[in-house]
Amino acid sequence: MVQFNFSDFPIIRTERLVLRQITANDMAEIYELRSDEQMMKYIGRPPLQGIEEANNLINSMQESLDKTNGITWGIELNNNKKLIGNLGFWKITHEHYRAELGYMLLSEFQGKGIMDEALKAILKFGFGPMNLHSVEANVDPENKASIRLLERNHFVREAFFTENFYFDGKFLNSAIYCLIKPNFAEKNKNKSVHEI
Repeated sequence: MVQFNFSDFPIIRTERLVLRQITANDMAEIYELRSDEQMMKYIGRPPLQGIEEANNLINSMQESLDKTNGITWGIELNNNKKLIGNLGFWKITHEHYRAELGYMLLSEFQGKGIMDEALKAILKFGFGPMNLHSVEANVDPENKASIRLLERNHFVREAFFTENFYFDGKFLNSAIYCLIKPNFAEKNKNKSVHEI
């Protein structure tokens, strides 16, 4: 069974990034991320309507962390304390050593390899200290950039569900991608820490 305690939040540093806990100080940035209709296009949830909803979302992240149901990191650049995105594991199924992946990045920072760098770092943490065996991503099949990110990191499409999700007056499709620990280890066995 997956067992962990995040009373001391695990800060992860990469070449360009700091992945750290999201707090009430990030409310404006979370609102910016989650209120932008273009950013929310493939999320299947309505954009936030006010700063109080951003606060509620941060509280729900903390509650998930406290219950060890999930962990979300804020993404910031090494030289700038402003939150530019987030990613993490949620819907952690302890008895199956499995978690679902989620991520968002402000549009101005997309296409620079930032999310790829952050994802590699949390996968290393997830398959290491967290002792996950598999990580799942549920993606809108129209989100080509997200699919490219997953495939670059050796995720494999396991399922395609037709019109299984209803949102905003439409039935939408879902693609399920997965990465298991043995495949992650095999693909990265000869790489240095910075290459992973």
